Amino acid sequence: MRVIKQRPMTWGERLYIFECLRGLFTTLKHAARGLFRYEQLPTISYPEGQPEIRNTYRAKHRLMLRPDGTPRCVACGMCAAACPAHCIFIEATQSDDPRIEKRVMRFDIDHLTCVFCGLCAEACPVDALRMDTKKISFMHRTREDFVAHLNDLIDWDPKDYPEDAQSQVAPGGTKNAEALKVWGMEVK
Repeated sequence: MRVIKQRPMTWGERLYIFECLRGLFTTLKHAARGLFRYEQLPTISYPEGQPEIRNTYRAKHRLMLRPDGTPRCVACGMCAAACPAHCIFIEATQSDDPRIEKRVMRFDIDHLTCVFCGLCAEACPVDALRMDTKKISFMHRTREDFVAHLNDLIDWDPKDYPEDAQSQVAPGGTKNAEALKVWGMEVK
């Protein structure tokens, strides 16, 4: 085993005054770069230039749809139980479809209290809740407008998610006709 001994600190290093001045010089160097060479900074002029958002980024929520256009949510409450901010409110009702026991009647997400952790999407057993909308900017006039209701969560277009096969099953998607046949409904 090899032991590496540290050299003892000099008298100047023990005072820390020179180390503080060296850190201050680094800070001033970066500040001068921002003042005199602004075009070289890695910034985006928001909102004129939009940032590139990955598909895995946790953004605004959406509810996945079945081929007939109803929400895929079975109102089990797993997402509300997993949410650490307690911002999801669900009410269930009986489903008219005999293949489905319950359906969601009310599904609200309060985006002012949501911490966008993604635990709700991970807890969903039927993959009904996703956070892949790439919508990161929320602008509303009142606090009530920040609450996303069921109609807001199912209002999305499958054309915005061309690489996602499950999104293409929804009405308007490329795989909706064949999904309706599998689901047992007639294609009109």
